Amino acid sequence: MRNSRVLLTSVAIAAVLPVGVAHAEPEAAGPAFTEYVALGDSWAADATITQITTEFTPVNCVQSAGNFARQVAAALAVPEFRDASCGGATTANMTAEQRGNAPQFDRLSPTTDLVTISIGGNDAGLADTVMDCVTVDPAVSPCLSTLVSGGVDQMSANIATAESRVVATVEGIKDRAPNARILLLDYFEAVDLDGGCFPEIPISDADAIWLGAKLLELHHMLARVAATTGVDFVDTYSGSHGHDACQPVGVRWVEGLIPFSGHPVGPAVPFHPNQLGADYQARRVLETLGVR
Repeated sequence: MRNSRVLLTSVAIAAVLPVGVAHAEPEAAGPAFTEYVALGDSWAADATITQITTEFTPVNCVQSAGNFARQVAAALAVPEFRDASCGGATTANMTAEQRGNAPQFDRLSPTTDLVTISIGGNDAGLADTVMDCVTVDPAVSPCLSTLVSGGVDQMSANIATAESRVVATVEGIKDRAPNARILLLDYFEAVDLDGGCFPEIPISDADAIWLGAKLLELHHMLARVAATTGVDFVDTYSGSHGHDACQPVGVRWVEGLIPFSGHPVGPAVPFHPNQLGADYQARRVLETLGVR
């Protein structure tokens, strides 16, 4: 009965439509985006030792062949993709060369319709500071001792200063790619807010808790930037709890100070996403775009 009704309805519609319309084949849907540009620092490059690619950037950018941007480009079947991300990049490197890597904004064009960017951590100096927290004595907290004094937290001040720079960066993307959908990513909870795991990672609990709090501040700052500039915010921080650098292989998404990774097996860049972390970033970007 159901099939008969459908057939009769189809015949009736065909009778009143112009010749050719009833039998027209639906056009194949093209890719949602045609020109995707990835920008950012080492967390966008998903800095690696074992999977370095020089397709888009010099070798010293340590860009991974398995980074989240490449996964997103493949999932979306984007015809034109360029990845400018480079380890150590700051907002200044959007318009200035960095160790042989051309200014990242040079990859943008008026026809760019998708941009992802992860930036701000190096502007605040947070990445370099992690190594300054290393100690052989768990009772000593070098970072708290040097960066917090008289009620003033220098890292909090750095993060606040970086905010306007990230805002300017997003506005710069808009100027150069006015038709692009822009996604701003944050950073993982690489350090648990409850403390560290001395001696596996030789940082005192007090400094580990402080570092965790600074990463949370960075997360909130980037969320504000996205709201201020009206771009999409890709929250990778909230879902990363329990996958910090102190967790075992197969669980952690960020490597610790020992420069060796289980995903992929081999040398790693300390305190940067491993392949599991890159996979998570890709999932969050696709979810933000409505792709499951």
